[in-house]
Amino acid sequence: MLRITKTIFISHFFLLIFVLMPILTNMPVAAAEETITIKLATVAPKGSIYHRVLQEMGAAWQKAQGGDSHFIIYTDGSQGTEANTVRRMRIGQLDAAMLSVAGLKEIDNNVTVLQFMPLMFRTWDEFDYVHEQLRPELERRIHEKGYVVLFWGEGGWVQFFSTTPRLTPADYKTARIFNWAGTPAQADIMKSLDYHPVVLELSDILSSLQTGMVDVVPVAPMWSLAFQLYQTTNHMMRMNWVPIVGTMVITTKVWDAMRPEARDALTSSAIKAGSTLRAHRAVQDENTIKAMQERGLIVHQPTPEVEQQWQDLIRTVWPRIRGSMVPAETFDRVVQLLTDYRRKNS
Repeated sequence: MLRITKTIFISHFFLLIFVLMPILTNMPVAAAEETITIKLATVAPKGSIYHRVLQEMGAAWQKAQGGDSHFIIYTDGSQGTEANTVRRMRIGQLDAAMLSVAGLKEIDNNVTVLQFMPLMFRTWDEFDYVHEQLRPELERRIHEKGYVVLFWGEGGWVQFFSTTPRLTPADYKTARIFNWAGTPAQADIMKSLDYHPVVLELSDILSSLQTGMVDVVPVAPMWSLAFQLYQTTNHMMRMNWVPIVGTMVITTKVWDAMRPEARDALTSSAIKAGSTLRAHRAVQDENTIKAMQERGLIVHQPTPEVEQQWQDLIRTVWPRIRGSMVPAETFDRVVQLLTDYRRKNS
């Protein structure tokens, strides 16, 4: 009798465990969903419009995720270079980032087509047309690498800031030109053309200007103002070299761990952020350049003859960019898209 009772008890015990197992195993997951901390890094300056849209996104996400969740934003490149930021996301030290193409290419190199083709895009309309055609494929590639794209944004057109007036391609032969670290092919091309690139991180530009290590900095006006570069490089050649393009990405691991409501909130706020940055883009360069002019910046507008000199030079460079800095197939697709667009809009 005792043996029968013991057998029944054991049977009921295991039946109870079987029934409760889904509840018991789900309890830690639910708790984890309520206490997610997202750590996001960016080189964008604190207080800039890029920082503000991230703050708004974080607030919307935190409210929807609930619990003791946190959305931490590290600005001003405080978490290291963009390449380091991507590496830290891979090992779980960071969860998200707002990256320019310089960092995003560490995830997928095809994004270089948006920023590493000098004088290829003439207007924002041209850029937008090409970007929208390429966007689904680029986002698919990035997702396959373990990241979700939340929004895209542009940081203005790169201009050439220098310590002395420089306009023609020949004028830059004697210059020490800032070259973003992580783009060795670009430095090699410049050297082959008898230019003198100085490979640096963005955070090292100001000190390098002060010591005379560099005297020309190709950056978007926003960066020149934010980091006070124009105070040393107080001459600017007004020519839209390349657009600065970036995006916010988050690891799929963190994305999948969120509550559905939090993913929806983050997606909605990301759409709003993209729209805000797009509207700001239209006036950003003009307002920034004007602000610097009021503080001593001298803007030089190349003549049509000088602009043609640059066009002639860069056409000899494009074939060398193709396949080295930008994947050949993607490069060719952009050229074809631009040809079609200009034909339709001429």
